[in-house]
Amino acid sequence: MTRPLHPREIEAFRAVIQTGTTTAAAQLLHTTQPSVSRLLSQMQAAAGLKLFDMHKGRLRPTSEAMDLYTTVQQHFLGRERIERKLAVLRQSGAGALRIGCTPALGLSVIPAAVHSFAQHYPGTHLSLQTLGTTALREGLLHGHFDLVVSTMAIATPELDATVLHRSHAVCVMHPQHPLAARGKLHVRDLQDQLLLTLNADDNIFLQLQHTMQAHGIQAGSTIETTYSSTICCLAAQGLGLGVVNPYVASLFARDLHILPLLPHCAVEVVLALAPQYAPSERADCFIESLRTQFKRH
Repeated sequence: MTRPLHPREIEAFRAVIQTGTTTAAAQLLHTTQPSVSRLLSQMQAAAGLKLFDMHKGRLRPTSEAMDLYTTVQQHFLGRERIERKLAVLRQSGAGALRIGCTPALGLSVIPAAVHSFAQHYPGTHLSLQTLGTTALREGLLHGHFDLVVSTMAIATPELDATVLHRSHAVCVMHPQHPLAARGKLHVRDLQDQLLLTLNADDNIFLQLQHTMQAHGIQAGSTIETTYSSTICCLAAQGLGLGVVNPYVASLFARDLHILPLLPHCAVEVVLALAPQYAPSERADCFIESLRTQFKRH
């Protein structure tokens, strides 16, 4: 009566085909020649097939045995690939990390975090995409990113978000601007000024607008743009005052005068992870690199 084959029987069968003798197979398997012979006999009985015959004192595989060997070899090659993959994963984790971030962070904090991360995982394929918050949120939900970092609120019922860093918006201007001599600015100082602003759906803009309305402040005129970096470039040309997050402002410190703004406009950097699977060691390492960079701000 046939039965399923035992793994040890299959190993003995493969070793005999590869080496040609039970003695050599026993050496390969670190066992004895009688043990290999017994395993072959058990396998033939279990399979219900004649797998070997004796020819001039040597085992000779049948055509059925060679046909079976092809399948057995595929099985073992698959196992070997699994072992190699496990070795790679044990050494360095999965081979890629996909990060999404808002442009302000992609210009400021993220590059230094990537540099630090690359010291730990030099062989990693890293994809870094700078997008708006809506695109980041959708990309995360559809599995296109392992993690995203944003200066805008990103949490949804499907996504949990963690605040990585809290700060306050700053006011940027040309060093020769009349208000540059102040130690800090109050929103009242923005009265009748040329104001460089972000789009109407930006958190900083919404807070600034609310504060200005609460104090009855009207800007003289405005230039609206999408990116904080553009505001900094415009301010560096002497075009007016801008209110931006401190991360981007720090990049333009040589060309701009940067002052605190009161009342504070809160800036939060939030992290969200892909909900479909647990974060990898690479993701954890990158997050830790990010935390280190934010401590320096």
